Amino acid sequence: MRRWYTDAHFVLPLSPLPVPSSPSAMAEQKPLMEVCKGINGLDKVVLRDARGSSAEVYLFGGQVMSWRNYHREEMLFVSSKAIFKPPKAIRGGIPICFPQFSSHGSLEQHGFARNKLWTIDTDPPPLPSNSLIKAFVDLILKPTEDDLKHWPHSYEFRLRVALGPGGDLMLTSRIRNTNVDGKPFTFTFAYHTYFSVSDISEVRVEGLETLDYFDNLKEKERFTEQGDAITFESEVDKVYLSAPTKIAIIDHEKKRTFVLHKDGLPDAVVWNPWDRKAKAIPDLGDDEYKRMLCVEAAAIEKPITLKPGEEWKGRLEISAVASSYCSGQLDPQKVLQG
Repeated sequence: MRRWYTDAHFVLPLSPLPVPSSPSAMAEQKPLMEVCKGINGLDKVVLRDARGSSAEVYLFGGQVMSWRNYHREEMLFVSSKAIFKPPKAIRGGIPICFPQFSSHGSLEQHGFARNKLWTIDTDPPPLPSNSLIKAFVDLILKPTEDDLKHWPHSYEFRLRVALGPGGDLMLTSRIRNTNVDGKPFTFTFAYHTYFSVSDISEVRVEGLETLDYFDNLKEKERFTEQGDAITFESEVDKVYLSAPTKIAIIDHEKKRTFVLHKDGLPDAVVWNPWDRKAKAIPDLGDDEYKRMLCVEAAAIEKPITLKPGEEWKGRLEISAVASSYCSGQLDPQKVLQG
């Protein structure tokens, strides 16, 4: 039987409902949070807000796999060849890189959080309350005995995924050192967000101009960004250092702008594999690089160190706004400053 959550403290079995005729009707009839089965029987949580926006979070990886606006347009990219078979990481959505970003350490690529089964946290420590946020879920990840053999540190990783009143997607990560041996631990982190775009050649990223970055295609050599904005004509794999709290992704063809607001995450990663590397990635279609762009809120250059009992918090909020930037009706600087 499917479980439908209408409140954080109540679980009600309900029969299937007819498809509503409008987003408002849908919001009235369907619950704010539903736990059900996803692809290959993997458990997922579906969030819905009052206007009809939605998000899907898989417990495997604690990974947001879908985010739709109230027009039911998908904002995130998921590869058509994505493998939904644990422990293989799922290509797309928002994988969480912890406790290691990329190959910056001795662990597997991007760490292990995206390969683990998370659980719903029924009694999380309180976060600052916002009465306007109704649709959210709290997840938690703790190490197993086997995990401790590979990374010998105890921790509690709490993740809240929420939909804002305007359909914004909000992720809040809280990581606490629970070591009993008095030892600190150090980690790097990223929200590896795959955005859905119309055509990568029609996209530009604003907010990273003049910043220093590490170029992963040139042995992590340090450079300074030139030009007015980032556009895409070939493979890109860069870590921008001390990036601003707001970054804008302008999609000219879709006339849509993603605005990222990040807190506790000083760096930003920009990645697109382009044609040659895309063909070498088994779980990515040969031409799918054209319809995706990763812009990631991250903490990489200066790893975070936590002593026992200390907690770190990293927050990402993403909004999608209609724009006509190609006709000069949207000033991205106003978006970034707003």
